[in-house]
Amino acid sequence: MTKIIWQQGELIEVTIANLSDTGDGVGRANERVVFVPDTVPGDRALVRLLHVKPKYAQAKLHELLQPSPHRIRPGCIVADKCGGCQWQHIDYDYQLVAKQNQVIQALERIGGFIQPPVDPVLAAASAFGYRNKSTYPLGTSATGQVQAGYYQKGSHQLINLNQCPVQDARLNPMLAEVKQDIQQQGWQIYDERRHLGQIRHLSLRIGRHTGEMLLTLVVKDWNLPKIETQAQEWLKRYPQLMGVCLNRNGDRTNAIFGSETRCIAGVPHLRERFAGLEFQVRPDTFFQVYTETAEALLEVIQSELNLQGHEFLVDAYCGIGTLTLPLAKQVRLATGLEVQPAAVEQAILNAHRNEIKNVTFQVGAVEKLLPKMGTIPEVVILDPPRKGCDRAVIDTLRQLKPSRIVYVSCKVATLARDLKLLCEDGQYKIARVQPADFFPQTAHVEAAAFLVLSDLDKDADSFKKTEISNL
Repeated sequence: MTKIIWQQGELIEVTIANLSDTGDGVGRANERVVFVPDTVPGDRALVRLLHVKPKYAQAKLHELLQPSPHRIRPGCIVADKCGGCQWQHIDYDYQLVAKQNQVIQALERIGGFIQPPVDPVLAAASAFGYRNKSTYPLGTSATGQVQAGYYQKGSHQLINLNQCPVQDARLNPMLAEVKQDIQQQGWQIYDERRHLGQIRHLSLRIGRHTGEMLLTLVVKDWNLPKIETQAQEWLKRYPQLMGVCLNRNGDRTNAIFGSETRCIAGVPHLRERFAGLEFQVRPDTFFQVYTETAEALLEVIQSELNLQGHEFLVDAYCGIGTLTLPLAKQVRLATGLEVQPAAVEQAILNAHRNEIKNVTFQVGAVEKLLPKMGTIPEVVILDPPRKGCDRAVIDTLRQLKPSRIVYVSCKVATLARDLKLLCEDGQYKIARVQPADFFPQTAHVEAAAFLVLSDLDKDADSFKKTEISNL
Protein backbone atom coordinates (compact mmCIF):
# COMPACT_ATOMS: atom_id res chain seq x y z
CA MET A 1 0.00 0.00 0.00
CA THR A 2 1.46 3.37 -1.04
CA LYS A 3 1.77 5.87 1.78
CA ILE A 4 0.00 9.15 1.08
CA ILE A 5 2.30 12.15 1.03
CA TRP A 6 0.90 15.15 2.88
CA GLN A 7 1.71 18.75 2.02
CA GLN A 8 1.77 21.75 4.31
CA GLY A 9 -1.50 23.70 3.88
CA GLU A 10 -3.44 20.63 2.73
CA LEU A 11 -6.92 19.95 4.11
CA ILE A 12 -7.55 16.47 5.54
CA GLU A 13 -10.37 14.88 7.52
CA VAL A 14 -9.62 13.51 10.98
CA THR A 15 -11.60 12.17 13.95
CA ILE A 16 -10.31 13.28 17.35
CA ALA A 17 -9.79 10.39 19.76
CA ASN A 18 -7.80 11.83 22.66
CA LEU A 19 -6.31 14.94 24.27
CA SER A 20 -2.60 15.65 24.67
CA ASP A 21 -1.04 16.87 27.91
CA THR A 22 -0.84 20.34 26.34
CA GLY A 23 -4.60 20.33 25.71
CA ASP A 24 -4.65 19.72 21.94
CA GLY A 25 -6.99 17.21 20.36
CA VAL A 26 -5.25 14.10 19.04
CA GLY A 27 -6.36 12.09 16.01
CA ARG A 28 -4.73 9.65 13.63
CA ALA A 29 -4.68 9.54 9.84
CA ASN A 30 -2.35 8.07 7.22
CA GLU A 31 -0.36 6.32 9.97
CA ARG A 32 0.43 9.65 11.59
CA VAL A 33 -0.71 11.29 14.80
CA VAL A 34 -2.36 14.66 14.16
CA PHE A 35 -2.48 17.36 16.86
CA VAL A 36 -5.34 19.86 16.51
CA PRO A 37 -5.96 22.63 19.08
CA ASP A 38 -9.56 23.61 19.93
CA THR A 39 -10.92 20.13 19.27
CA VAL A 40 -12.62 17.55 21.49
CA PRO A 41 -12.54 13.73 21.45
CA GLY A 42 -15.47 12.72 19.27
CA ASP A 43 -15.12 15.68 16.89
CA ARG A 44 -14.98 14.83 13.19
CA ALA A 45 -13.23 17.73 11.53
CA LEU A 46 -11.61 19.10 8.42
CA VAL A 47 -8.20 20.40 9.46
CA ARG A 48 -5.44 22.31 7.67
CA LEU A 49 -1.93 20.90 8.02
CA LEU A 50 0.59 23.39 9.40
CA HIS A 51 3.67 21.24 10.06
CA VAL A 52 4.17 17.76 8.65
CA LYS A 53 6.71 15.34 10.14
CA PRO A 54 7.36 11.67 9.33
CA LYS A 55 5.33 10.40 12.30
CA TYR A 56 3.07 13.29 13.25
CA ALA A 57 1.54 16.51 12.00
CA GLN A 58 0.28 19.70 13.56
CA ALA A 59 -2.89 21.22 12.18
CA LYS A 60 -5.55 23.81 12.88
CA LEU A 61 -9.31 23.41 12.82
CA HIS A 62 -10.77 24.46 9.47
CA GLU A 63 -14.33 23.13 9.65
CA LEU A 64 -16.19 21.10 12.23
CA LEU A 65 -18.00 18.35 10.33
CA GLN A 66 -19.59 16.64 13.32
CA PRO A 67 -19.24 17.96 16.88
CA SER A 68 -18.40 15.78 19.85
CA PRO A 69 -21.12 15.26 22.49
CA HIS A 70 -18.60 16.74 24.95
CA ARG A 71 -18.30 20.02 23.01
CA ILE A 72 -19.99 23.07 24.56
CA ARG A 73 -20.17 26.81 23.88
CA PRO A 74 -17.34 28.63 25.73
CA GLY A 75 -18.37 31.01 28.49
CA CYS A 76 -15.82 33.63 27.43
CA ILE A 77 -16.19 35.68 24.24
CA VAL A 78 -12.43 35.52 23.52
CA ALA A 79 -11.92 31.87 24.49
CA ASP A 80 -11.07 30.94 20.90
CA LYS A 81 -8.27 33.54 20.83
CA CYS A 82 -6.96 33.94 24.38
CA GLY A 83 -4.17 31.62 25.45
CA GLY A 84 -5.18 31.67 29.12
CA CYS A 85 -7.53 28.67 28.78
CA GLN A 86 -7.45 25.70 26.41
CA TRP A 87 -10.61 23.80 27.34
CA GLN A 88 -13.57 26.15 27.69
CA HIS A 89 -15.15 24.34 24.73
CA ILE A 90 -15.12 21.01 26.64
CA ASP A 91 -17.78 20.15 29.21
CA TYR A 92 -16.37 20.06 32.73
CA ASP A 93 -17.19 16.42 33.49
CA TYR A 94 -15.17 15.36 30.46
CA GLN A 95 -12.30 17.65 31.45
CA LEU A 96 -12.02 15.58 34.63
CA VAL A 97 -12.04 12.32 32.67
CA ALA A 98 -9.33 13.67 30.35
CA LYS A 99 -7.15 14.72 33.28
CA GLN A 100 -7.44 11.32 34.94
CA ASN A 101 -6.45 9.72 31.63
CA GLN A 102 -3.50 12.09 31.38
CA VAL A 103 -2.18 10.89 34.74
CA ILE A 104 -2.75 7.22 33.90
CA GLN A 105 -1.06 7.50 30.50
CA ALA A 106 2.00 9.28 31.95
CA LEU A 107 2.43 6.64 34.64
CA GLU A 108 2.07 3.84 32.09
CA ARG A 109 4.16 5.29 29.24
CA ILE A 110 6.86 7.14 31.19
CA GLY A 111 6.80 5.33 34.52
CA GLY A 112 6.24 1.85 33.14
CA PHE A 113 3.53 1.11 35.72
CA ILE A 114 0.84 -1.43 34.82
CA GLN A 115 -2.69 -0.36 35.74
CA PRO A 116 -1.57 2.31 38.21
CA PRO A 117 -4.11 2.97 41.02
CA VAL A 118 -5.28 6.42 39.87
CA ASP A 119 -8.47 7.72 41.50
CA PRO A 120 -11.01 9.95 39.72
CA VAL A 121 -9.92 13.59 39.70
CA LEU A 122 -10.83 15.65 42.73
CA ALA A 123 -13.26 18.10 41.11
CA ALA A 124 -13.14 21.83 41.67
CA ALA A 125 -16.00 23.39 43.61
CA SER A 126 -16.47 25.80 40.71
CA ALA A 127 -15.04 25.62 37.20
CA PHE A 128 -14.94 29.43 36.93
CA GLY A 129 -14.02 32.39 39.13
CA TYR A 130 -11.42 30.44 41.09
CA ARG A 131 -7.98 32.01 40.49
CA ASN A 132 -6.66 33.84 43.55
CA LYS A 133 -3.83 35.35 41.51
CA SER A 134 -3.65 36.68 37.95
CA THR A 135 -0.63 38.30 36.34
CA TYR A 136 -1.22 40.06 33.03
CA PRO A 137 1.35 41.25 30.51
CA LEU A 138 0.69 44.82 29.41
CA GLY A 139 0.71 46.22 25.91
CA THR A 140 -0.43 49.15 23.81
CA SER A 141 -3.02 49.06 21.04
CA ALA A 142 -2.55 50.58 17.59
CA THR A 143 -4.41 53.66 18.86
CA GLY A 144 -2.21 53.98 21.94
CA GLN A 145 -4.59 52.47 24.52
CA VAL A 146 -3.13 50.52 27.43
CA GLN A 147 -4.06 46.84 27.23
CA ALA A 148 -3.81 43.92 29.65
CA GLY A 149 -4.56 40.29 28.92
CA TYR A 150 -3.07 37.03 27.73
CA TYR A 151 -1.30 36.26 24.49
CA GLN A 152 -3.21 34.75 21.60
CA LYS A 153 -2.64 31.03 21.18
CA GLY A 154 0.56 30.38 19.27
CA SER A 155 1.48 34.05 18.96
CA HIS A 156 2.75 37.09 20.84
CA GLN A 157 -0.40 39.08 20.09
CA LEU A 158 -2.00 40.40 23.28
CA ILE A 159 -5.73 39.76 23.72
CA ASN A 160 -7.09 42.69 25.71
CA LEU A 161 -9.32 41.79 28.67
CA ASN A 162 -11.52 43.85 30.97
CA GLN A 163 -12.56 40.80 32.94
CA CYS A 164 -11.52 37.16 33.09
CA PRO A 165 -14.04 34.39 33.86
CA VAL A 166 -11.51 32.15 35.61
CA GLN A 167 -10.12 34.71 38.05
CA ASP A 168 -11.91 35.62 41.28
CA ALA A 169 -14.69 37.97 40.15
CA ARG A 170 -13.76 40.47 42.88
CA LEU A 171 -10.59 41.25 40.91
CA ASN A 172 -12.39 42.16 37.67
CA PRO A 173 -13.09 45.85 38.51
CA MET A 174 -9.39 46.37 39.25
CA LEU A 175 -8.35 44.80 35.95
CA ALA A 176 -10.51 47.20 33.94
CA GLU A 177 -9.92 50.34 35.98
CA VAL A 178 -6.18 50.11 36.70
CA LYS A 179 -5.51 50.06 32.95
CA GLN A 180 -7.32 53.39 32.67
CA ASP A 181 -5.29 54.82 35.55
CA ILE A 182 -2.04 53.77 33.90
CA GLN A 183 -3.25 55.47 30.73
CA GLN A 184 -4.10 58.70 32.55
CA GLN A 185 -0.78 58.79 34.38
CA GLY A 186 1.02 58.56 31.05
CA TRP A 187 3.27 55.73 32.22
CA GLN A 188 4.98 54.02 29.33
CA ILE A 189 4.32 50.34 28.68
CA TYR A 190 7.44 48.20 28.37
CA ASP A 191 8.50 47.22 24.84
CA GLU A 192 10.43 43.96 25.11
CA ARG A 193 11.91 44.20 21.61
CA ARG A 194 13.53 47.56 22.27
CA HIS A 195 13.87 47.16 26.05
CA LEU A 196 12.18 50.55 26.49
CA GLY A 197 9.27 51.70 28.63
CA GLN A 198 8.41 51.11 32.25
CA ILE A 199 5.51 48.83 33.19
CA ARG A 200 5.75 45.18 32.20
CA HIS A 201 3.00 43.34 34.09
CA LEU A 202 -0.03 43.92 36.29
CA SER A 203 -0.42 41.36 39.08
CA LEU A 204 -3.59 41.02 41.17
CA ARG A 205 -3.93 38.75 44.19
CA ILE A 206 -6.78 37.99 46.62
CA GLY A 207 -7.28 35.93 49.75
CA ARG A 208 -10.24 33.74 48.81
CA HIS A 209 -11.37 33.40 52.43
CA THR A 210 -10.44 36.88 53.69
CA GLY A 211 -11.13 39.01 50.60
CA GLU A 212 -7.90 40.95 51.17
CA MET A 213 -6.13 42.04 47.96
CA LEU A 214 -2.73 43.08 46.65
CA LEU A 215 -1.93 45.10 43.53
CA THR A 216 1.58 44.86 42.08
CA LEU A 217 3.13 46.53 39.05
CA VAL A 218 6.19 44.84 37.58
CA VAL A 219 8.48 47.64 36.34
CA LYS A 220 11.81 47.93 34.56
CA ASP A 221 13.13 50.34 37.22
CA TRP A 222 11.82 52.26 40.22
CA ASN A 223 11.32 55.56 38.36
CA LEU A 224 7.52 55.77 38.10
CA PRO A 225 6.37 59.39 38.54
CA LYS A 226 3.47 60.03 40.95
CA ILE A 227 3.17 56.34 41.88
CA GLU A 228 2.81 57.20 45.59
CA THR A 229 -0.19 59.44 44.91
CA GLN A 230 -1.82 56.89 42.61
CA ALA A 231 -1.20 54.09 45.11
CA GLN A 232 -3.00 56.01 47.84
CA GLU A 233 -5.90 56.59 45.44
CA TRP A 234 -6.14 52.83 44.80
CA LEU A 235 -6.22 52.12 48.53
CA LYS A 236 -9.11 54.56 48.95
CA ARG A 237 -11.01 53.19 45.95
CA TYR A 238 -10.73 49.51 46.88
CA PRO A 239 -11.45 48.95 50.61
CA GLN A 240 -10.13 45.37 50.52
CA LEU A 241 -6.82 46.40 48.93
CA MET A 242 -4.15 45.92 51.59
CA GLY A 243 -1.13 47.10 49.66
CA VAL A 244 0.30 48.44 46.41
CA CYS A 245 3.75 47.16 45.46
CA LEU A 246 6.34 47.59 42.75
CA ASN A 247 8.48 44.66 41.66
CA ARG A 248 11.59 45.52 39.67
CA ASN A 249 12.60 43.35 36.74
CA GLY A 250 15.16 45.14 34.60
CA ASP A 251 16.40 42.10 32.69
CA ARG A 252 15.69 41.00 29.15
CA THR A 253 13.87 37.88 30.24
CA ASN A 254 10.61 35.96 30.02
CA ALA A 255 10.50 35.72 33.81
CA ILE A 256 7.68 37.83 35.23
CA PHE A 257 8.99 38.85 38.64
CA GLY A 258 12.38 40.21 39.54
CA SER A 259 14.11 39.68 42.88
CA GLU A 260 13.19 43.03 44.50
CA THR A 261 9.75 44.18 45.67
CA ARG A 262 8.91 47.49 47.34
CA CYS A 263 5.67 48.39 49.08
CA ILE A 264 4.48 51.83 47.92
CA ALA A 265 1.36 52.08 50.08
CA GLY A 266 -0.30 49.92 52.70
CA VAL A 267 1.39 46.63 53.61
CA PRO A 268 3.29 44.20 51.33
CA HIS A 269 1.12 41.19 52.10
CA LEU A 270 -2.41 39.92 52.51
CA ARG A 271 -3.82 37.49 55.03
CA GLU A 272 -5.36 34.22 53.91
CA ARG A 273 -6.92 31.39 55.86
CA PHE A 274 -5.90 27.94 54.72
CA ALA A 275 -6.85 24.66 56.40
CA GLY A 276 -7.87 26.51 59.55
CA LEU A 277 -4.59 28.44 59.77
CA GLU A 278 -3.71 32.02 58.90
CA PHE A 279 -0.99 32.67 56.33
CA GLN A 280 0.76 35.82 55.20
CA VAL A 281 1.04 35.95 51.41
CA ARG A 282 3.24 38.44 49.53
CA PRO A 283 3.09 39.47 45.84
CA ASP A 284 5.71 36.95 44.73
CA THR A 285 4.89 34.18 47.22
CA PHE A 286 4.13 30.77 45.74
CA PHE A 287 0.64 29.84 46.89
CA GLN A 288 -1.64 27.40 45.09
CA VAL A 289 -3.87 29.33 42.69
CA TYR A 290 -7.05 27.45 43.68
CA THR A 291 -7.27 27.73 47.45
CA GLU A 292 -10.30 25.48 47.96
CA THR A 293 -9.01 22.60 45.83
CA ALA A 294 -5.64 22.79 47.60
CA GLU A 295 -7.48 22.47 50.91
CA ALA A 296 -9.44 19.49 49.59
CA LEU A 297 -6.24 17.75 48.45
CA LEU A 298 -4.66 18.41 51.85
CA GLU A 299 -7.66 16.68 53.47
CA VAL A 300 -7.03 13.63 51.27
CA ILE A 301 -3.35 13.63 52.29
CA GLN A 302 -4.25 13.87 55.98
CA SER A 303 -6.80 11.08 55.67
CA GLU A 304 -4.45 8.78 53.74
CA LEU A 305 -1.52 9.32 56.13
CA ASN A 306 -3.68 8.92 59.26
CA LEU A 307 -0.92 10.43 61.38
CA GLN A 308 -0.81 9.29 65.01
CA GLY A 309 1.20 12.09 66.60
CA HIS A 310 4.53 10.29 67.09
CA GLU A 311 5.94 10.76 63.57
CA PHE A 312 8.88 12.83 62.34
CA LEU A 313 7.80 14.43 59.04
CA VAL A 314 9.96 16.21 56.48
CA ASP A 315 8.34 18.54 53.93
CA ALA A 316 10.75 19.01 51.04
CA TYR A 317 10.23 22.07 48.81
CA CYS A 318 8.04 23.47 51.60
CA GLY A 319 7.62 27.08 50.39
CA ILE A 320 5.91 29.19 53.06
CA GLY A 321 4.74 26.10 54.95
CA THR A 322 1.36 25.62 53.28
CA LEU A 323 1.50 21.84 53.80
CA THR A 324 4.10 21.76 56.60
CA LEU A 325 2.10 23.70 59.17
CA PRO A 326 -1.26 21.88 58.95
CA LEU A 327 0.56 18.52 59.02
CA ALA A 328 2.82 19.63 61.90
CA LYS A 329 -0.25 19.77 64.14
CA GLN A 330 -0.64 16.00 63.68
CA VAL A 331 2.96 14.81 64.24
CA ARG A 332 5.68 14.92 66.89
CA LEU A 333 8.05 17.03 64.81
CA ALA A 334 8.01 18.54 61.32
CA THR A 335 10.86 20.06 59.33
CA GLY A 336 10.48 22.09 56.14
CA LEU A 337 13.25 22.36 53.54
CA GLU A 338 13.26 25.22 51.04
CA VAL A 339 15.89 26.85 48.82
CA GLN A 340 14.30 30.34 48.85
CA PRO A 341 15.32 32.33 51.97
CA ALA A 342 12.34 34.70 51.65
CA ALA A 343 9.91 31.76 51.63
CA VAL A 344 11.52 30.29 54.75
CA GLU A 345 11.29 33.67 56.45
CA GLN A 346 7.54 33.69 55.72
CA ALA A 347 7.18 30.06 56.83
CA ILE A 348 8.74 30.86 60.21
CA LEU A 349 6.50 33.90 60.53
CA ASN A 350 3.43 31.81 59.68
CA ALA A 351 4.42 29.21 62.30
CA HIS A 352 4.65 31.93 64.97
CA ARG A 353 1.38 33.47 63.80
CA ASN A 354 -0.38 30.13 64.32
CA GLU A 355 1.53 29.23 67.52
CA ILE A 356 2.91 26.02 66.01
CA LYS A 357 6.09 25.21 67.93
CA ASN A 358 6.99 21.66 66.85
CA VAL A 359 8.24 22.75 63.43
CA THR A 360 11.61 23.92 62.10
CA PHE A 361 12.60 25.27 58.70
CA GLN A 362 15.95 25.06 56.92
CA VAL A 363 17.21 27.13 53.98
CA GLY A 364 19.02 25.28 51.22
CA ALA A 365 18.73 22.90 48.31
CA VAL A 366 16.75 19.79 49.20
CA GLU A 367 19.40 17.52 47.65
CA LYS A 368 21.97 18.97 50.09
CA LEU A 369 19.81 19.19 53.23
CA LEU A 370 18.00 15.85 53.05
CA PRO A 371 21.13 13.65 53.52
CA LYS A 372 21.98 15.63 56.68
CA MET A 373 18.80 14.67 58.54
CA GLY A 374 19.97 13.39 61.92
CA THR A 375 16.91 11.19 62.25
CA ILE A 376 15.27 9.11 59.54
CA PRO A 377 11.79 10.58 58.94
CA GLU A 378 8.77 8.28 58.93
CA VAL A 379 7.03 10.52 56.37
CA VAL A 380 8.46 12.67 53.58
CA ILE A 381 6.36 15.13 51.57
CA LEU A 382 7.72 16.05 48.15
CA ASP A 383 6.23 19.07 46.38
CA PRO A 384 8.89 20.04 43.81
CA PRO A 385 8.64 22.56 40.95
CA ARG A 386 7.62 21.40 37.48
CA LYS A 387 11.06 20.02 36.68
CA GLY A 388 10.60 17.43 39.43
CA CYS A 389 13.15 16.18 41.97
CA ASP A 390 16.90 16.32 41.56
CA ARG A 391 18.26 12.78 41.10
CA ALA A 392 20.24 13.20 44.33
CA VAL A 393 16.95 13.62 46.22
CA ILE A 394 15.64 10.33 44.81
CA ASP A 395 18.89 8.54 45.69
CA THR A 396 18.86 9.91 49.25
CA LEU A 397 15.26 8.83 49.81
CA ARG A 398 16.10 5.31 48.63
CA GLN A 399 18.93 5.25 51.18
CA LEU A 400 16.93 6.76 54.07
CA LYS A 401 13.89 4.55 53.36
CA PRO A 402 11.13 6.59 55.03
CA SER A 403 8.05 4.41 55.56
CA ARG A 404 5.86 6.68 53.47
CA ILE A 405 6.37 9.28 50.76
CA VAL A 406 3.73 11.67 49.43
CA TYR A 407 4.75 13.17 46.09
CA VAL A 408 2.63 16.20 45.12
CA SER A 409 3.21 17.13 41.49
CA CYS A 410 2.12 19.85 39.09
CA LYS A 411 3.54 18.03 36.04
CA VAL A 412 2.62 14.39 35.58
CA ALA A 413 5.51 13.65 33.19
CA THR A 414 8.14 14.42 35.85
CA LEU A 415 5.99 12.70 38.48
CA ALA A 416 6.00 9.50 36.42
CA ARG A 417 9.75 9.76 35.82
CA ASP A 418 10.53 10.19 39.52
CA LEU A 419 8.10 7.50 40.70
CA LYS A 420 9.77 5.05 38.34
CA LEU A 421 13.10 5.75 40.05
CA LEU A 422 11.66 5.60 43.57
CA CYS A 423 9.87 2.30 42.88
CA GLU A 424 12.85 0.70 41.14
CA ASP A 425 13.49 -2.91 42.23
CA GLY A 426 10.21 -2.86 44.15
CA GLN A 427 11.61 -0.77 47.00
CA TYR A 428 8.46 1.37 47.07
CA LYS A 429 5.04 0.70 45.66
CA ILE A 430 2.28 3.11 44.72
CA ALA A 431 -0.63 2.77 47.13
CA ARG A 432 -2.77 5.42 45.49
CA VAL A 433 -2.64 8.43 43.18
CA GLN A 434 -5.13 11.24 43.73
CA PRO A 435 -5.33 13.81 40.89
CA ALA A 436 -6.85 17.20 41.71
CA ASP A 437 -8.16 19.96 39.46
CA PHE A 438 -6.33 23.15 40.41
CA PHE A 439 -6.80 24.69 36.94
CA PRO A 440 -10.28 24.14 35.45
CA GLN A 441 -10.59 25.09 31.75
CA THR A 442 -6.93 24.18 31.17
CA ALA A 443 -5.02 20.95 30.54
CA HIS A 444 -3.05 21.27 33.79
CA VAL A 445 -3.60 18.66 36.50
CA GLU A 446 -2.11 18.27 39.97
CA ALA A 447 -1.62 14.85 41.54
CA ALA A 448 -0.62 13.40 44.91
CA ALA A 449 1.02 9.97 44.77
CA PHE A 450 1.19 7.93 47.98
CA LEU A 451 4.16 5.57 48.21
CA VAL A 452 4.75 2.91 50.86
CA LEU A 453 7.96 1.05 51.60
CA SER A 454 7.74 -2.57 50.48
CA ASP A 455 7.44 -5.26 53.18
CA LEU A 456 10.90 -6.64 52.36
CA ASP A 457 12.54 -3.26 52.81
CA LYS A 458 10.55 -2.61 55.98
CA ASP A 459 11.91 -5.80 57.52
CA ALA A 460 15.49 -5.01 56.48
CA ASP A 461 15.22 -1.44 57.74
CA SER A 462 13.76 -2.56 61.07
CA PHE A 463 16.59 -5.10 61.50
CA LYS A 464 19.18 -2.40 60.73
CA LYS A 465 17.71 -0.02 63.31
CA THR A 466 17.60 -2.81 65.94
CA GLU A 467 21.25 -3.69 65.30
CA ILE A 468 22.27 -0.06 65.66
CA SER A 469 20.33 0.36 68.91
CA ASN A 470 22.10 -2.71 70.39
CA LEU A 471 25.57 -1.36 69.75
